[in-house]
Amino acid sequence: MGNRGMEELIPLVNRLQDALGGVGQTCSLHLPQIAVVGGQSAGKSSVLENFVGRDFLPRGSGIVTRRPLILQLLTSNTEYGEFLHCKGKKFTDFDDICGEIETETQRLTGINKGISPIPINLRIYSPHVLNLTLVDLPGITKVPVGDQPADIEYQIRDMIMQYICKENCLILAVTPANTDLATSDALKLAKDVDPQGYIGVVNRSQKDIDGKKDIKAALLAEEQFFQSHPAYRHMAARMGTPYLQKMLNQQLTNHIRDTLPAFRCHLQNQLLTLNKEAEEYRQYGPDDAGRRTKILLKSIQHLAVDFEKLIEGSGDKVDTNNLSGGARINRIFHECFPYELIKLELDEQKLRREITYAIRNIHGVRTGLFTPDLAFEAIVKKQISRLNGPCMKLIDMVSQELLTTVHQCINKLNSFPKLRDETEKIVTTEIREQESKCRDQVLLLIDVQLAYINTKHEDFVGFTNAQQTHNQSTKKIAAGMVGNQAVTPLSSLIIIRKGWLTISNISIMKGGAKEYWFILTAESLSWFKDDEEKEKKYMLPLDNLKLRDTEKGFMSSKFAFAIFNTELRNVYKDYKYLELACNSQEELDSWKASLLRAGVYPEKVTVDGQGNGAPENFTDPQLERQVETIRNLVDSYMSIIYKTIRDLMPKTIMHLIINSVKEFISSELLAQLYALGECSALMDESPEQQQHREEVLRKHAALKEALSVIGEISTSTCSTPLPPPVDSSWIQPTSPSLPRKSAPGGRLVVRGHAPPVPQMTTHIAPTASVTTDGLKQHRSQPHRAPPSVPKRVPPSIPNVK
Repeated sequence: MGNRGMEELIPLVNRLQDALGGVGQTCSLHLPQIAVVGGQSAGKSSVLENFVGRDFLPRGSGIVTRRPLILQLLTSNTEYGEFLHCKGKKFTDFDDICGEIETETQRLTGINKGISPIPINLRIYSPHVLNLTLVDLPGITKVPVGDQPADIEYQIRDMIMQYICKENCLILAVTPANTDLATSDALKLAKDVDPQGYIGVVNRSQKDIDGKKDIKAALLAEEQFFQSHPAYRHMAARMGTPYLQKMLNQQLTNHIRDTLPAFRCHLQNQLLTLNKEAEEYRQYGPDDAGRRTKILLKSIQHLAVDFEKLIEGSGDKVDTNNLSGGARINRIFHECFPYELIKLELDEQKLRREITYAIRNIHGVRTGLFTPDLAFEAIVKKQISRLNGPCMKLIDMVSQELLTTVHQCINKLNSFPKLRDETEKIVTTEIREQESKCRDQVLLLIDVQLAYINTKHEDFVGFTNAQQTHNQSTKKIAAGMVGNQAVTPLSSLIIIRKGWLTISNISIMKGGAKEYWFILTAESLSWFKDDEEKEKKYMLPLDNLKLRDTEKGFMSSKFAFAIFNTELRNVYKDYKYLELACNSQEELDSWKASLLRAGVYPEKVTVDGQGNGAPENFTDPQLERQVETIRNLVDSYMSIIYKTIRDLMPKTIMHLIINSVKEFISSELLAQLYALGECSALMDESPEQQQHREEVLRKHAALKEALSVIGEISTSTCSTPLPPPVDSSWIQPTSPSLPRKSAPGGRLVVRGHAPPVPQMTTHIAPTASVTTDGLKQHRSQPHRAPPSVPKRVPPSIPNVK
């Protein structure tokens, strides 16, 4: 069987497949598959069995092949079969293979002639076959029977086209010799894809099969038929099963040689990728104490470098999808923490009520003539004490982010589980210790602020200027309302933030939710059609604006907040509030922090603990002036405190936690690991790492062997004369006008697209094709594609009542 070129090439390809198969690699030469196309009982199965030299396919009348059979022939010293759905089970009796095909077919299609596009995968190992892939397809039929659908003809046609439209598919169009070729559906389908010459073969008749005629005897009878028949005697050398096999073998040979350069390049790239890792593993000695110590030292050094890069930032392997490490801590410092401080601010009514109660309680039964400084001090200390919560929350958030960062770095030690666990335990303990020290220091900072209220601070307005400051601010507000004729203030030119936001509370009748480009300054919030900032849609002044959280919609993936006017005016056109949405929680927090910088504060829900929800009605003008004075003093002093805390907290945490942990990892971690006294045990490999190391070494050796084998394969191609083209103009194509570009000799240049091949949950091996009794057409053009065959609309399925 075959020619000399194939006989020399196939063993080398087998060596190549063996070398790569041992390490789980596939020899991706994409060998051509041979698809057998024909009508029912046309003899397709007989042609397949001629390739194998065994009877193993189901027989019967009507449609017998009801699922595609992908048959992979593999050269082997022993002869047996394996099914993909019965992994590990070897079938040495070919009658059992036939029975398993019938059983597996009925499992999906039933027993009443149903069909399924899901293939059956069968491998046959034999010393009498070449490495070929064959596909036995259901026979073409027109009239549905049994459980077959009304559009059975078109389903089978699409199933066939899924295979024969592939570039690497050789088509065997089988037509019985006792039928008119002009009416051959198989030839019509094949002609649409690739018109080419015919190769005639003579298969066993049904009488021969029933009489158990041997395949070898059938091949001898075939040879005698062509040599003695007057119509075929002159072309007998180009007829018969041996010539067909010779043609297919030549196609395989040339295809393999054409594919080798790209495949060699692919293997070389894999080898270069593994070289460094394989060299390290080759030098690794599991029982070498000195090498274990060296790996321990390098691992901790890499851990320290990785941790520092994540905290300080680095241009190596930048994460472009999410914030991590130092970037997240920076966001906590300058966006989350200021927002938590702003949330502490009481609303105006509650603050004035507390000041009123403080003044009255200090005066007692007497009527005070002067503003008591004790009331100011009591209110300020209460506000300072409330800083405890946001500061502790900040420490918690930074500590958690540090633990996440450390865990991300320590995961690289998974090859050594004991080392990973001990390192994580030691570093986590250190972070908790430094966190405790930082908490004590922050509490001390708050106590320091409570210990002495510095009314001589240069930024504090003082009692004398408190009332004057209030009057000046009132005049500025009034001047701002004159507004339009004044010069644009410099603050309105300072851009705080830009970005995309979606206005989500616009009704569908008015256009629905839409995304705009927003620009936030200290004076206004403007939005444009896009980020080119040419077409401004609206500019919203920030005066009397506040924001509040909104619940996330049931079907929405957006994160939203709302802006409203405290004087109950419309914010935008006839809308009382403006609901703005962004794509992530981080983006939402960032916009909130930016709005805080612009003076848009979150809404406060006020509840008086004594049940006094209504504001205090002042009947004493003197008390009202005292409350206003202390209110201005508290605002002035707390702005100093907030500014100080916002500055000191990141510095304190950076010094006591982050820098301390970074220094600990780089200088003390290794010493503490040595102090455990189990350095050798720490470097025990995990079973997964040991397996990975062995696999890398095996794969590296296999790639070198494969490249060596490829070096032995000649890249020159040889050719066997193709059969002469047959004038088939008398065959009516399946469609009246099929646009196609033909190469000289009537060969198609490219093939068109086919419907997708049905997928299985398991891997589908390369396929093999079957032939039948009678005259067979061979398609063997490596670069071709069918013109698009118009899909016919199937007849409607009648409703059965």
